Amino acid sequence: MGTGKGTAEAPWQLTTPLGKATFTMHRDEEKQVLHCQVGSTWLHYRLEALDDLRAMLEAHGDWLELGNKDEKAETKPGTVEHWARSADNPVGGWYGLRKGYRGRFASYVTPVLEVLGQVEFEKRSRSVWVRAI
Repeated sequence: MGTGKGTAEAPWQLTTPLGKATFTMHRDEEKQVLHCQVGSTWLHYRLEALDDLRAMLEAHGDWLELGNKDEKAETKPGTVEHWARSADNPVGGWYGLRKGYRGRFASYVTPVLEVLGQVEFEKRSRSVWVRAI
């Protein structure tokens, strides 16, 4: 679970679901962007990803594998990462906004929903699963 308020002044201090990396994330309501900083690297996701992901997980109704992958890697169908770049999601494609850094949605966006009390994680062997609560 993370800390912070999700603002530029007090970003969420988060950890990836596997617990291997820490990062910060904050909302930019004016630009409708989630800004994510991992070390010195910045990733940007559509702000609507939070509501869309929550709705998808609620509709799914059960555990869903994260399936974290970078932008260039193939995703496994039926995972959060696959959904986040699918033409079938509400935005018709990528939630990531910075070309070359559009992947890793499952690792960086789902922890925001956890800190908001909307999802929980379960570690299974080398993968992590998520569900709405």
